[in-house]
Amino acid sequence: IVLGEGVQDLGGLYVLGTERHESRRIDNQLRGRSGRQGDPGESRFYVSLEDDLMRLFGSGNIEGLMDRLGMDDTMPIENKLITKAIENAQKKVESRNFEIRKHVLEYDDVINNQRMVIYGERKKVLYGEDLKETVAAMIDDVISQVVDSFAGELKYTDEWDMEGLLTYIEQNILPDHRLSREELLGMTKEEVKDLVAERTHALYEAREAELGSTTMREIEKAIMLRIIDSKWMDHIDAMDQLRNGINLRAYAQRDPLVEYKFEAYEAFQNMVYSIKEDVVRFILRVKVIERPEERRMVTNQSDAAEKKPVHAGAKIGRNDPCPCGSGKKYKKCCGRAAS
Repeated sequence: IVLGEGVQDLGGLYVLGTERHESRRIDNQLRGRSGRQGDPGESRFYVSLEDDLMRLFGSGNIEGLMDRLGMDDTMPIENKLITKAIENAQKKVESRNFEIRKHVLEYDDVINNQRMVIYGERKKVLYGEDLKETVAAMIDDVISQVVDSFAGELKYTDEWDMEGLLTYIEQNILPDHRLSREELLGMTKEEVKDLVAERTHALYEAREAELGSTTMREIEKAIMLRIIDSKWMDHIDAMDQLRNGINLRAYAQRDPLVEYKFEAYEAFQNMVYSIKEDVVRFILRVKVIERPEERRMVTNQSDAAEKKPVHAGAKIGRNDPCPCGSGKKYKKCCGRAAS
C-alpha cells in the first residue's frame, strides 16, 4: 500500500482488527499491511471473550488467568500470556479445520477411485473396436452369480430353488430357449453353469449371425455406454445420500469413515454386476427393426404453382369498365397507370 502525502508524518498506516481470525495466517496478513518496506505503521487487535474463537477454545482459561492477575472487565488485555492463550486457541481451530479437510478428502478418495474404474471401462467401450470378448465374459459372470444365488451352498439341483432359477433364466437370459427341470435334475452346480453358458453363447452367436458382426458391435457399444452412464449416475446419487447420513453411525460407536468405505464398496460391486446383468439381457433380447425410408416420386413437374399464359385480347377502350373488377372506368384505374 503506497502511503499518501503526510501519512508518514502522522505515523503511517494503522491497521485496526476487531477480532482475531481462526487462522493465524489471516492475522499476519493484516499485520503485514502496515510497516511495509520500512514505512512506519502499527496494528492492533481488539478481542472479546464472547467471540466465537474465544468462547469455543479459550474463554475459560483466559478468564481464570485474568482473575489471578487481578484484572477487571474494563482493563485492556496486553499481557503476553493472554496473547499466547489466543494463539493456542487459534492452533486448536486450525488443527480442527485440518482434520475436517483431511476427513473430507478421505471420503472423496473413495468415490474418486470408483470414478477412475468406471471411466476406464467406459473408455475401453468407447474406443474399443471389438467388444465380443467383453460381452462373452459378462455372460459367464452373470450366469455364475445367478446360479450361485439360487443354489446357495447346496451342491445338487434337487435341493435348489429350481422354479426361481428357471424363471430368471427364461425372463433374462434365454427368452426363447427354455430349460426344463428334468434337464437340470441330478446336475452339480458347475454342470448347470456350463449348460446354461453353452446355450447362452450359442444364442449370442446366432444373434450375431442374424444381425451381422458390424451391426452387432455397434449395438453392443450403444447398449453398454447407455447402461454404464445410467447406472453410474444412480450410483453417485446413492453415494451422496450415504455420505449425508453416515455420521449417525458414530452414535453406535462405529467409525463413519470405515462404514462409508465398506458400504461404498458393496454398492459399487452391486452396480458393476447390475451393469453386466442389463448388458447381457438387452443384447440377448435386442431386435433391429428397419424403418422403410420415405420415398418421393421424381417427376419433371415443379412444386411451384403452374403459371397460366397470358393471352392478348381485344384492346380495352378508355371508357370501358376496368377488367380488374374495381368498377371504375379503365382510364381512371389501370389505364391511368398504363398511360
